[in-house]
Amino acid sequence: MPKNDDFPILDEKPQKILGVPDDAGTAEIRTAYLNKIKEYPPEKSPTEFERVRDAYKILSVPRYRTRLMLQSADPEAPMVTLLDNQKQNRQFVGPEAWLAAMLARCN
Repeated sequence: MPKNDDFPILDEKPQKILGVPDDAGTAEIRTAYLNKIKEYPPEKSPTEFERVRDAYKILSVPRYRTRLMLQSADPEAPMVTLLDNQKQNRQFVGPEAWLAAMLARCN
């Protein structure tokens, strides 16, 4: 993984540069990036191409995408508001499910 100082500093949000929502996934970010570099090839508009490339470089690493999400959040809001867009997938709830799973594994 790249070091922190390898990442460029942009004047606006990388999501805005690529035209994706804040909760965009990897596939959506890559598709937007490919569309933008077709729109702004390096031969015709090198500065815009560099902005798009730098935005993709930041958003392509999930750890830095999460860090951006946390840093751009309202500091007064509860942490739960950051997870509203995340799908909650809990398979085990309470001790009964754990005990049943353990017993099934032992048998």
